[in-house]
Amino acid sequence: MRNRRAWSATRTVVAGLACGVLALTLPGAHASAGPGHAGRTASGDEHTGRGDRNASVVTEWMRTADTTIDAEARPGPAESFIWQAYVSTAVYNAVVGVEGRFAPYKWDGRAPRPASSAAAAASAAHHVLRHHFPGAGPRLDAALTDTLATIPDGEAEEAGVAFGRRAAAHIIELRRDDGRGATVPFPARPRPGVWRPTPPGHEPFASAWMGRVRPLLMDSPGQFRPGPPPALRSARYAKDLAELAHYGGRTGSHRTPGQTETARYFVALDLLGALGDHAARHGLGIAETARLYAAANTAQADAVIAAWDAKLHYGTWRPVTAIREADTDGNPATRADRHWEPLLLTPAHPDYLSGHTTMGGALMRMLTEILGTPRVDLRIRSLTTGTTRHYRYAHEYERDVVDARVWAGIHTRTADEAGTATGRHLAAWALRKYFRPVP
Repeated sequence: MRNRRAWSATRTVVAGLACGVLALTLPGAHASAGPGHAGRTASGDEHTGRGDRNASVVTEWMRTADTTIDAEARPGPAESFIWQAYVSTAVYNAVVGVEGRFAPYKWDGRAPRPASSAAAAASAAHHVLRHHFPGAGPRLDAALTDTLATIPDGEAEEAGVAFGRRAAAHIIELRRDDGRGATVPFPARPRPGVWRPTPPGHEPFASAWMGRVRPLLMDSPGQFRPGPPPALRSARYAKDLAELAHYGGRTGSHRTPGQTETARYFVALDLLGALGDHAARHGLGIAETARLYAAANTAQADAVIAAWDAKLHYGTWRPVTAIREADTDGNPATRADRHWEPLLLTPAHPDYLSGHTTMGGALMRMLTEILGTPRVDLRIRSLTTGTTRHYRYAHEYERDVVDARVWAGIHTRTADEAGTATGRHLAAWALRKYFRPVP
């Protein structure tokens, strides 16, 4: 497994396969854990332990995609989900075009017989990555050669490779001129309640284009935009600020050690690894595995887009600004603290919505809909703390990520909870249109 550099403090990380680790119960954590449960399926039965070499090709190429995107694109916070969605939809179309079982994503391509779905998956991922990152060509070519060496030579392999290229070309064309990386200004002038660059770096609005890029699933970036955040003079606003002042500060906080651990745990998560581990332990086939990655990645990519749309639209200031300048908000229940600092570095974009919780809500709803149960059975490793948590149920993960952003001092609880609800709504709607089983 290739080593991976640490990600920025504002980013949820998707990385390589994390297998064979026991879930750890951390002080103050809500997630359940224990080796006695590690081998059970979402239904509670012992997993079969059967391997699927074809399915592992999908997992391996999603790991290769992650490593390549990280090294070549050097994406900012949350941008990697959009790149991952490009690769995973190409792989998904390549696989289901051979295997059937699920409706292709915005395509009607079907592979000729015979065709190897494993060869198609590898070829699709390789072609998408090589198109976008030609500098990584030699490494990608070598990885493809390694994969194809495990597949019997002959007509099936050749047909699979050719069909994978077709699937990749379709996604490349589908995403052409989608607004990725475009210049998107933030026009609001600084005034009470409005975002402005935050200390210590005072950096401009990061990756504002993500709020205007063409979605992968939604009809438009603002399709699921929630109502406005609480007014500055409202009791809810004062309650949010008081909680942050008490639990989100770098010093003098009322946080427990377990709450601090939770805040740090969610800085950088190996979510792709958790999906691959789930697929392997539950014996998912190649079509099911490709669907799992594609649905999860597109849901999170669109959650990023929905969250950044709300950030651009509402442009609310971050806790560090709100607490330091509370004497300007017109609310008699708030109190200014000019020296307050959050536990973690504040990302360079507005508070409402929280991107992290919007992605969490979308991911959990997508998984529960696909799995047909609220038991998601995910073992997720934090690349920040090095610890692993076992999340049996979706609501446990959602609860922890909401709390983590408050205890980190970087989001109001309202921005977190509204983000979770938006992500859930988005994913539930999307699964009625995409990645559906077919006869």
